[in-house]
Amino acid sequence: MNHEEFADNHFIRTIIEDDLKNGKYQSIITRFPPEPNGYLHIGHAKSICLNFGLAHIYNGQCNLRFDDTNPEKESDEYVRSIMEDVQWLGFKWAGEPHYASDYFEQLYQYAEHLIEQGLAYVDELNADEMREYRGTLTEAGKESPYRNRTVTENLDLFRRMRAGEFEDGSKTLRLKIDMASGNLNMRDPVIYRIRRVHHHRTGDQWCIYPMYDYTHCLSDAIEHITHSICTLEFEAHRPLYDWVIEHVDSPSTPHQYEFSRLELLYSITSKRKLNQLVQQQYVSGWDDPRMPTISGMRRRGYTPAGLRLFAKRVGVSKSENVVDMDVLEGAIREDLEHTAPRMMAVLRPLKVEITNFDESKIQGKTAAYHPEKPEFGERELKLAPTIYIEADDFAIDPPKGWKRLVAGGEVRLRHSYVMKCEEVVQDSNGNITALKCSIDYDTLGKNPEDRKVKGVIHWLPENTAVKAQVRLYDRLFTEPRPDAVRGEDGEYRDFIEFLNPESQTVITAFVEPIAQTLQPESHWQFERLGYFVTDRFDHKENAIVFNHTVTLRDTWKKK
Repeated sequence: MNHEEFADNHFIRTIIEDDLKNGKYQSIITRFPPEPNGYLHIGHAKSICLNFGLAHIYNGQCNLRFDDTNPEKESDEYVRSIMEDVQWLGFKWAGEPHYASDYFEQLYQYAEHLIEQGLAYVDELNADEMREYRGTLTEAGKESPYRNRTVTENLDLFRRMRAGEFEDGSKTLRLKIDMASGNLNMRDPVIYRIRRVHHHRTGDQWCIYPMYDYTHCLSDAIEHITHSICTLEFEAHRPLYDWVIEHVDSPSTPHQYEFSRLELLYSITSKRKLNQLVQQQYVSGWDDPRMPTISGMRRRGYTPAGLRLFAKRVGVSKSENVVDMDVLEGAIREDLEHTAPRMMAVLRPLKVEITNFDESKIQGKTAAYHPEKPEFGERELKLAPTIYIEADDFAIDPPKGWKRLVAGGEVRLRHSYVMKCEEVVQDSNGNITALKCSIDYDTLGKNPEDRKVKGVIHWLPENTAVKAQVRLYDRLFTEPRPDAVRGEDGEYRDFIEFLNPESQTVITAFVEPIAQTLQPESHWQFERLGYFVTDRFDHKENAIVFNHTVTLRDTWKKK
């Protein structure tokens, strides 16, 4: 991995370079801080490449930290999946993974310090009352009737909250900042709430948990993060981030920088909505190849290098980052072009009988597995009395410009002879069931001398073709922004309405015999058809399963 793999000069790199040049820092420390409440998605992949990439470029370090302050939605399953995704993308975090829960006692002590300074108080307003007191963007909020409790009373109540004396939700700890602030995040935000929920790491040790905004900045400070990078929706939270750091005895003073989050068209990146797809079984799981999760894209056949290339191409800025799916697929395609060996496969087979087949005249031809990679090896392809071709490569009434097989017409079989269709076999309903064709024995590796044959099609001999299950994929949604479509009443429509019923098709196809020897996650190009990968979990020697990764070229815009 080299520096050129990451996004070119952008505003965060400029800031870091100035900080290093001016001696503000001797080295940088970044962090990737996911909440372990779901699987990572394409937006996280961009963030991973940014945070780990900056550490790589400037010889710093990047921490992996789990912001695990909401035990109701968190689990070890998500922790494991996140670590696996980061490593699969090609990155290593500094030391052991960090957890916000590592700092629970320290965060609690900071909270007591804030109470002692008269900067935090125990409140008893319920959620509805708190919302009412908070005010609006145009109206100042009202102070809670509990805001002016004494330090002694607040300390006593907070310690009793920790001891489990009060019911869930009955009390909170709030910062005492400014109920008239123009920034709603500064209107006495809650920093602790009572929740009797088993935590995936601390068990039942705690019944009060710190809020994200309070925890995140202090975790950064404890880890001496120099550049805390997050997406733009946290820009309005930065004053609170700075306020907390300023008013505790912070071990360091990190600074938050924001960049625009990635929006991928024909997809969604809301963990809640992705979880809904999983729980309601619209997809087979978080790693369904149609999902924009890293584990789903991995199973689809996307590669780490391809995803890193995509992250570089979309760049880092504060402007809107809406990206068409073809940009992602183009990056994957570019990587696979150079790394995936070739084989022939027939997805929708049409049987062809070679009417003039003569074993004594048939010659095989050696074909490389990759035209530019001799180290990938080669195999011999030899015609048989019966072969399979793609049904789509034959037409009785061809459209204008057709360069494949027609009745009475000729076409070249890839790596083999020129073949002519002599007869079309149809059933009583007019469906084509087979073709009878002849070959020109003088055309192996050369063109006919007396005529021009334009088209080339792929094929497989019946006697060696191997059956495989092939899963074909299309966009998961029919709308570019499925969660941003409004109805006539102005309300957002349910994104589930826009699920593409044809996003997955499972077929039985034929592939070359080498498929029987492949390991899971083997990437191949099916010649003329696209890139495919053996399924990570379902592919076995006696049960070949390929997932369609991406087409050979962008075909979506033509639809």
